[in-house]
Amino acid sequence: MFSPTVYICALLFSIPGLLSAADFPQGRWVDLSHDFSADTLFWPTADKFAKSTVFAGETDKGYYYSAYNLETAEHGGTHVDAPVHFARGHTSVDKIPLEQLIGPGIVIRVADRVGTQETADRNYRISIADIERWEQRHGKIERGTIVLFDTGNAQYWPDAETYMGTAERGEAAVAKLNFPGLSPEAAIFLAEKRGVKAVGLDTPSIDYGASRLFRTHRELFKRNIPALENVANLSALPDKGFTLIALPMKIRGGSGGPTRVVAFLPGK
Repeated sequence: MFSPTVYICALLFSIPGLLSAADFPQGRWVDLSHDFSADTLFWPTADKFAKSTVFAGETDKGYYYSAYNLETAEHGGTHVDAPVHFARGHTSVDKIPLEQLIGPGIVIRVADRVGTQETADRNYRISIADIERWEQRHGKIERGTIVLFDTGNAQYWPDAETYMGTAERGEAAVAKLNFPGLSPEAAIFLAEKRGVKAVGLDTPSIDYGASRLFRTHRELFKRNIPALENVANLSALPDKGFTLIALPMKIRGGSGGPTRVVAFLPGK
């Protein structure tokens, strides 16, 4: 049986130049990443993204040239949390195996459980029951799957007030955060009962906004399962049948990093 995941991985790791465009399976790519700019959302205590110009314009030799300096925190915009973020001695972002961030993906949609902005349970915690509802329709989640959760939160990006619960910055703002997340019980279920590679969702944290103990982070990361946060455009994906690729900046010893997350959907 044709496996787009195996095929794409083979292409990614093949010797450059041996494959042509004709060798690639038919399908389309979906970008699941927010771009980085001055309005990119970050945790209230993190430094925001800054881009400064080194040079942009015509040189004295008559050709155009541009270059910029960037400053950013690890955890902001679309990014990966590495296990070492909440688990001492565990995997840093540069040590996450590539195959753990490349694989078959599914989307579990819980926006109807969260509700609209006016009626929303902004601190909704995705439950085992939510996962089991997906399985009732699509079958048991296979081992090695990357599980994404669509809470409907991405529609509010980059309005910090609606997306995160507050536009304030600084330590005091953390207490005002409100957004959906994955419950610790569901995280343990996915790790131990389903053997997933990674999880992700369209909110600033894998834990719900009002969390103070970050149990979901801790349960996932002590099991060396990385998390994708601030994932975009999940409404463009089917519930299953796509390959996910999430490649973070390779920061030595980093607890996370900005990430380009894409999905490949096979077919004409």
